[in-house]
Amino acid sequence: MNKELIINAAPQGVEIALLEDKKLVELHHEKADASFAVGDLYLGKVKKLIPGLNAAFIDVGFEKDAFLHYTDLSPYARSLLKFTQQTINENNQTATDFGSFQVEPEIIKTGKITEVLNGKPNILVQILKEPIAAKGPRLSCEISLPGRFVVITPFNDIVAVSRKIHSSEERKRLQKIIEAIKPKNFGVIVRTAAEGKNTAELNEDLSELVATWKTIQHNLKGAVAPAKILSEQTKTTSMLRDLLNEDFNKIIVNDKNIYNDTKNYIQRIASDKVDIVSYHHNGSPIFDQLGVTKQVKAAFGKTVNLPSGAYLIIEHTEALHVIDVNSGYKSVSNNQEQNAFETNIEAAEEIARQLRLRDLGGIIVVDFIDMKLPDNKRKLAECVESFMRTDRAKHAVLPISKFGLMQITRQRMKPEVTINTQEICPSCNGTGKISSALILEDEIEKNLSYLLNHQHKNLSLVVHPIMHAYLTKGGIFGSKRWKWRWKYKQAIKIKPNTNYHLTEFHFFDNQDEEIKL
Repeated sequence: MNKELIINAAPQGVEIALLEDKKLVELHHEKADASFAVGDLYLGKVKKLIPGLNAAFIDVGFEKDAFLHYTDLSPYARSLLKFTQQTINENNQTATDFGSFQVEPEIIKTGKITEVLNGKPNILVQILKEPIAAKGPRLSCEISLPGRFVVITPFNDIVAVSRKIHSSEERKRLQKIIEAIKPKNFGVIVRTAAEGKNTAELNEDLSELVATWKTIQHNLKGAVAPAKILSEQTKTTSMLRDLLNEDFNKIIVNDKNIYNDTKNYIQRIASDKVDIVSYHHNGSPIFDQLGVTKQVKAAFGKTVNLPSGAYLIIEHTEALHVIDVNSGYKSVSNNQEQNAFETNIEAAEEIARQLRLRDLGGIIVVDFIDMKLPDNKRKLAECVESFMRTDRAKHAVLPISKFGLMQITRQRMKPEVTINTQEICPSCNGTGKISSALILEDEIEKNLSYLLNHQHKNLSLVVHPIMHAYLTKGGIFGSKRWKWRWKYKQAIKIKPNTNYHLTEFHFFDNQDEEIKL
């Protein structure tokens, strides 16, 4: 599979498109003034404890207080509180070695938030979900710093290896390396990308993350809540960190600074792939030239057409998203069951793409075309799971119910991507209604009368062809044109123009210069 990353920088922010085999599968928009990105660390002030929800509201500087549930506190919450308080009170001369930090006992899973956050202390928190609609950010105290090959989690000494690394020998090898090189008081999760990497590469990645933790310590000194302590990398860098693999074969950027940053980042993490970065500078919009804009317009409407003639209808409600699969004019064979199965498989692939592209989260209900055979229903469920395997968001797919519906749950980390693919009609300005021909006729005559009274002669009126037919029907003596000539004692030329919208008209003088009204 070929993967391409196209980065479009503009004054209002950066747009990032991920293409797989030339097909748009993810679209990210990073606003220039964006704040509260997933992964950012803040020093927050506990504002309100809600025992009934077993949660707290934390002030991190957003207009709405952020939400922290007990289950997101982390077993090492007491250690985090102690560390936060100690570090804030340190002066610039003293810098405590984190390896000698005395870790506190873990909190119990079934405890109460009032027992942990009593006294409403300041606490170091990480953004788990961006603000969505009227809700503030969702927070976590399970601090994690992701790198290319490993993720570090402070206050524990656990080493875990990704389950996606299937070889037991490789898992043991990675575990041994990490246990030998990791500093005290840091847990390490080994990512799938670490498979086959040597000790030097893993150590370099780990060292960079430990240096980041030292930066957090430094930024915490003397900090006053609410305050941002550390920003997650830009979306461009974080996407490269999470996505870059041997399938990635092209990164195109239209901004010199981002181009240099991207090239330097790839030089550091995969020097053999530095040539895949190219700079787009021929003046034309990068998304237009590379076909991204066209794919965006085709993919984000309420109706999504499939190559076979089948189509999807995607509707959004407050509680869930509903996707309806329709066969359209598709007819492969006379076998109704086979037709339904093939259409559903085609739809399943597009649905998996749409979930990633629009970043739909929560509950998604899919109404596939009815199939009779249980074997076909099972195969369809397997196909959906297979198509969604590349989706980085946590998700679960349930088998098709007896009503023919499939339920999918998908984690949502940021607001859903919605793009208006329709343009406002110039005739009705989006209202769906236009003036009647009779009213338009009166408006034209009013303007005509005004121009003739101001000594304009030899006028030409240019209108839409349908309006032209209306004004000239009835022959020489019965048309509106003839009645105007009789009334104003002036000949009026009326010309059609197919480029005009239905209610558009303009007057021109005998030099073909438009007369501005």
